[in-house]
Amino acid sequence: MRTPRIHLAHLALLLGVLLASCGGGGSSPSAPAAPAPTPAPTPTPASTATADLVITIVGDRSNMSFSPADATVRVGQTVAWRNSDTDFHTATQDGNRFNTGTLGRGATSSAIAMTTAGSMTYHCAFHPDMVGTLNVTP
Repeated sequence: MRTPRIHLAHLALLLGVLLASCGGGGSSPSAPAAPAPTPAPTPTPASTATADLVITIVGDRSNMSFSPADATVRVGQTVAWRNSDTDFHTATQDGNRFNTGTLGRGATSSAIAMTTAGSMTYHCAFHPDMVGTLNVTP
């Protein structure tokens, strides 16, 4: 009667291996449960934290604008744009002195240093009627 016990022992071992490799079967009471993944927040570039002025892009498919639409900074100060709209936007200076690139929902551009005095108009490349003015004083 030893032969059936050997076969049963092998069968039990084989079933244990199969269940473990398939992810089936119960887990050991001492094995900790894997933590659920936590979505990582979208990082904001470090340079935006130090921007002297952050201009907000507002609107949701209507009344899109920059806020403030007319802003003033001094030469050497930095400006960043934060998109609080659901559409993609840019802040593109009409003479190509600066361009934030495409900003998705909730994104903030890198801070851009204003190195030259003057009045600069800018617009959104996707919405040309959306305009702002940045006045840079000496």
